[in-house]
Amino acid sequence: MESSVEQGLALLFEESSAGNCAVSLPPNDVSDAREGTRGLKPAARYEGIPAGLLAGEPPPLPEIGEQDLVRHYTRLSHRTFSVDANFYPLGSCTMKYNPKINEAAASMPEFLNLHPYQPADQVQGILELLYQTRVFLQEISGLAEVTLQPAAGAHGEMTGLMVISAYHRDRGEDRINVLVPDSAHGTNPASCTVCSRVAQTVASKPNGRVDLDDLRKKVDRNTAALMLTNPNTVGVFDEQIGDIADILHKQGAMLYMDGANLNAMLGIMRPGDFGVDCMHINTHKTFSTPHGCGGPGSGPVAVTNQLSPFLPIPQVIKKSDGTYDWDENRPKTIGKVRSFYGQIGVLVRCYAYIRSLGPDGLRNASEKAVLSANYLAARLKGHYKLPFAGPYAHEFIMIPEFGDSGVTELDIAKRLIDHNFHPPTMSWPVHHCLMIEPTETESLRTLDSFADCLIKIAREAKETPDLVKNAPHHAPVKRLDEVAAARKPNLRWQA
Repeated sequence: MESSVEQGLALLFEESSAGNCAVSLPPNDVSDAREGTRGLKPAARYEGIPAGLLAGEPPPLPEIGEQDLVRHYTRLSHRTFSVDANFYPLGSCTMKYNPKINEAAASMPEFLNLHPYQPADQVQGILELLYQTRVFLQEISGLAEVTLQPAAGAHGEMTGLMVISAYHRDRGEDRINVLVPDSAHGTNPASCTVCSRVAQTVASKPNGRVDLDDLRKKVDRNTAALMLTNPNTVGVFDEQIGDIADILHKQGAMLYMDGANLNAMLGIMRPGDFGVDCMHINTHKTFSTPHGCGGPGSGPVAVTNQLSPFLPIPQVIKKSDGTYDWDENRPKTIGKVRSFYGQIGVLVRCYAYIRSLGPDGLRNASEKAVLSANYLAARLKGHYKLPFAGPYAHEFIMIPEFGDSGVTELDIAKRLIDHNFHPPTMSWPVHHCLMIEPTETESLRTLDSFADCLIKIAREAKETPDLVKNAPHHAPVKRLDEVAAARKPNLRWQA
């Protein structure tokens, strides 16, 4: 049997060879912190430190040459899933290719070397970029004004609810109830709690749309807003959106839109045109930025004229003489929600993405995202259950149902790893489902390869279910116990 070294899967410790070194450091020219300690053993040199914290000898770190070190980490990088190397069909996440030119723009030293507290007359370039970015987002959303401060989607939700709450209080009302459809993102009710609002669930109909009768029963003069994701999290656009807005507005409530799925409507429709009062925009999903694992992100919030006086300060503005500045004179503002002025690097990428695509390119991106999702759904229909009828937006839900084979959505996900596809989102927002979002940046060849793979796995689930239930077979590690790994992680290296 081949050793781990021969297979190219060696640990860095196994590749170690005494005397090798990947770096060449200059001699130490800093004297010891205490006089007379040079040459003493560690125990004497660090008198006062508990003996149990001192090592008797240097740690057994690997010794390896520079070339072998480069090759080791290059091999590791090839074993890691990434958007550049693999198809990432994560539903509700929009994990798409991000143009490298946007990364280059955000890395320009003229941006990186700015200090957030520099006087406005010294940073006119970045102020102009931020101003133009918010103007672009205002036009795309169809709303009157945008704040760029929020640091991510959930932070944008919190900011939007704070603005809506301030608006109601300014009118002498303290509306505490916020309606949330049962298909909403989990961050929606969490944001309500953070803002001292009470989340109330609104039922969905079997077709995935909001149940208008249930909405009418629950909205009243104590309702602050409805938080609605549209297209929603089951992958369909709720064409009742105009009626939903009317029901809310007649009771003085606001329509808040979770903009997580804006990737499906750029240039096709504007939320402000169908009655949305407030929304956040996930620029890291829709307008380019590599994200995941908690960041980076940016969640600008767009609002109507009614709500704009309550937006956070400072707001970037363009003055009558053509220069740019910060506006802090807003008596009704909710204050600051982010240190400094937002996630500037992410906003630079957003600006570069919008400018490079232009209005026609943005619409084309959304049209291709919608087309890709519907194409995949059409190919997989008959092999997997599609609980909600199309047409779909930029994502859709399917459920594996293979009789008594015992194959679950987790098994399907693990088997996809054998074929170098990142698994889709699992078991959300419907139990036992796979939520697939192909995005606009994947080729027809990639989509067909993914569909062929899922069809093959569906056949295996019926004919050789153990093959699927024991997957993955070709990954660096086999099937793990996820619960045990999370509760009892083993991070210690053992020789």
